[in-house]
Amino acid sequence: MHILIYLLSTLSETPNKGGLFDFNATLPLMGLQFIALTIILNFLYYKPVSNVLDNREEYIRNSLTSASAFLLKANELTQTYEFELAESRKSAQKIIKSAQEDAQSIVSQKIKEAQKDSEKLLLNAYNELNIQKEQALRSLEIQIDVLSDQIQKKLLDN
Repeated sequence: MHILIYLLSTLSETPNKGGLFDFNATLPLMGLQFIALTIILNFLYYKPVSNVLDNREEYIRNSLTSASAFLLKANELTQTYEFELAESRKSAQKIIKSAQEDAQSIVSQKIKEAQKDSEKLLLNAYNELNIQKEQALRSLEIQIDVLSDQIQKKLLDN
């Protein structure tokens, strides 16, 4: 224990040199070390990192430029497709309208033909009924004549 006390006392007896700044050979040496460290860090760390960042920035700039060009092209294609779609819709509507008109004319023509056919059938049926009526009247006249002759004979015979 005595040795420890002796060492502490000898340390406390040595005069303290310098204060916050000692201007001896260590200050220029520290300055040179700082400058050397900044140069080494500049070449080994900052320049490669700045090169990577510059390359990345250029890549992003190129990507944005190409993306905007693609976007413009896509917008142009969209406009042309929308125009073509509108034109095809118009032509489809025209085709549908003409098909409806054609179908309507065909239906009206078929209806007229059906009416003519039904009129012919009615006329034929009317004519046939008239013929049958006349035949029935003739046969009735004949039967009436026969019956009247028979009645006359019976009345005369009695």
